[in-house]
Order: sequence, then C-alpha cells, then structure tokens
Amino acid sequence: MKFSRVKTLLGDDFFKLQDAKIILLGVGGVGGFCLDCLIRSGVSDITIVDFDTFDESNQNRQLLSELHLGESKVESFKKHYPSIKIIDAKIDENWVSEFDFDEFDLVLDAIDDVRAKLALAQKCYKKLISSFGGAKRLDPTKIEVSDIWKTYGDKFGSKIRHELRKRGFNKKYRVVFSPEEAKVKEKGSFMGVTASFGLAMCFEAVKILTKK
Repeated sequence: MKFSRVKTLLGDDFFKLQDAKIILLGVGGVGGFCLDCLIRSGVSDITIVDFDTFDESNQNRQLLSELHLGESKVESFKKHYPSIKIIDAKIDENWVSEFDFDEFDLVLDAIDDVRAKLALAQKCYKKLISSFGGAKRLDPTKIEVSDIWKTYGDKFGSKIRHELRKRGFNKKYRVVFSPEEAKVKEKGSFMGVTASFGLAMCFEAVKILTKK
C-alpha cells in the first residue's frame, strides 16, 4: 500500500495530512524537495506557485531541472504530480497583498524576494513556515527551525528581522535557517543543504498538521 509505512509512523494522525490544504510558494532548490516530501507523506491538497523556468544552472540542486530544461517549473511538476494545483505567477509584494490565503491550513515560503517575504510574514504569520537562504553552505546538520526572532548567523535573516522591526512587526512565525558561515561570496550551492532545507520545512509542516 502506497502510504502504509507513513501510516505505521503516524497512526490516525496520517489522516490529518490527507485532510490538510497547503500552499507552497516557490519550487526551486528548497521548495521542490519540500513538495516531493509532502506528497510522499500523504498530503494530497497542495497548490504550488512559481513563475520561473528551469535553467541549466539549476541542475546541481533542483528536482526535475535536467528533465525539463527551459520549461515552466509549475507545469513540469504538474506532469509528475498530477494531483497538485498550480499557479504560474511571480510572487512579489503586490501578489501577496492581493491573494487570499484563508482557505489554506499552512503557507510555506520558499522564495527569495525580500519584500514578498515581509508581506507574507505580516499577512500570514499564524500559519507561515518560511525558509531563509540555503546557498553558500555545505553542512546540512547545521540547519535549525526556530521562530523568526531566535534565528541567527544569517545575513539574509538579519535583513528580514531588521525590516520587520522597521514595519513595527513583532509577531512570531517559524523559520528554517542555517547559522553556518557562508563559504563563498558568489552564488555557490550544494544540494545536500538546499534539499535538507526543503525536507526540514516538510517535517515542520507535518508536525504542525498532526498536532491539530
């Protein structure tokens, strides 16, 4: 049976995953693995949002990138996971402000746009799991999950916290991050870290949903 081993672990809580409704923003190096993990864990109602296409530079870390070079990410994932719903859209501050998140149990943020991440925090903090950057790092064992105000050791995260304070935002929400010191200044990336970010986000979602 497809999910028998997940059911063995979760018992009746497994059905909470099947009843859940999730929206995942961004299906790149982090989001793609999060999506795969959610589906293989039994979450059946997932909407993904992304506007990008697969590029050759994605092939070291992004699921499906070598199979669908130049193609839409959301359309490509739909071919492999037919049950998902897709939205081909650029996630910016305006999109976040106009989109209705009320129907979703969780909002998973795997995007890079700072203003969009800030808008998501302000609008969806009660059901938001956000990912900071996994680039420039090599050690997946350094990954942590904490509330936004307890994150540390990440310049991108520091910028997010600073901008939230400027906006007068003081609420808590969950963040996947790594305090590992960046190894390079350029856009270096290792799948062992970016994929682990996605898997950590998936676990956090499963943990929250099964507690409900």
